[in-house]
Amino acid sequence: MPLSYTAGCESQPRMTLPDAARNRLAYIDWMRGLACLLMFQTHCYDSWLSPQARRGRFYMYSQLGGTFPAPLFLFLAGISFALVTEKLRQKNLPPAQIARTTIRRGAEIFGFGLLFRMQEFLVAWGWSPKSDLLRVDILNTIGLSMMLMGIVCWLVLAVRRGAGARLALVLTAGGTALLISLLTPPLWTTWRPDWLPWPLESYVNGVHNLGTPQAWMFPVFPWTAFAFAGLAVGFILQSSWARALEPRAFFSMGLAGSVLIEFARWLEAQPRQLYSIDDYWHTSPSFFLIRVGMLLVILTASYAWCRWGAGQWGFSPLILLGQASLLVYWVHIEFVYGRVSILPKRAMTIGGASLGLLIIFLAMLGLAYVRTKTKGRGAEMLAWLHRTPART
Repeated sequence: MPLSYTAGCESQPRMTLPDAARNRLAYIDWMRGLACLLMFQTHCYDSWLSPQARRGRFYMYSQLGGTFPAPLFLFLAGISFALVTEKLRQKNLPPAQIARTTIRRGAEIFGFGLLFRMQEFLVAWGWSPKSDLLRVDILNTIGLSMMLMGIVCWLVLAVRRGAGARLALVLTAGGTALLISLLTPPLWTTWRPDWLPWPLESYVNGVHNLGTPQAWMFPVFPWTAFAFAGLAVGFILQSSWARALEPRAFFSMGLAGSVLIEFARWLEAQPRQLYSIDDYWHTSPSFFLIRVGMLLVILTASYAWCRWGAGQWGFSPLILLGQASLLVYWVHIEFVYGRVSILPKRAMTIGGASLGLLIIFLAMLGLAYVRTKTKGRGAEMLAWLHRTPART
């Protein structure tokens, strides 16, 4: 049976792929499921652990794991965006039509982000500030990233056609990712566009309405750089070389990631720094390169797991979560941070919070199962509900 594959997250551009492609691309859903799992544990422990339980190493490592979901989601959005763009290119569609299709889908995801913020505000009515309606969250950034990638691909394809188009796309996507990373430190400090209204400046550096950039926001700088890095990787994986020698291509990605990590560490250790104000953990290009390197290593490990490991041995919880990532992201927030939190906030031991995490994981897995089994069957189910009983 064909697979309705989604790009970046569950509601992004769809294409129908044969079984061979399904098996080959399972690593994307698996990685997205891994991002969901890391997101669950980060949110659960952050919401439920007591102040005393937060003092140990356990909480520190839990939150360190929470630095991966957002880069993973954006990186995978870029890879999937490249797959969709390449599919449209193979149909010989003009660049403008490709751009309209991809940019429109990005706008839909951005709209979902705004809708999610509205829902959160209404659920928290009475104690949530109105400024939360304009908070820059991960869905907003995924949508913006898709629109920006659509514009960049449009410009490249309008100028470059034929065999050299893919190479031009790879170089432009990689260069854009690096440029965004290099511009992030000054846009957070000395080049801050503070002349903009804060809702607009927040999309540049996450300032919100608090006067200074906030590390818990997801502004264009630096977060969209991960999407463009994924876009470059996605186009590389679509090359004839990568298709013909797929295992070698993926292991080359992992090797390149390891080299990139060591290069970034060497770069950060140099006595002369490029910026007068350096925030390594939030805006540093060196830290961005390290995370991209780690994403490449995870990409290789995920591919190997899904091709030769247990990732494809029958039922895969992470693949299932990845196929419904938008839905489980949307729903789990209310049961962890919202008024219907299944456990009291800031009051649990590590054991109690871990039990709650297990419940959230199993509940979201069940939700993902129902979602994947009923997806695209709305008309069929309605017909079944309204059919008249057979006469005896």
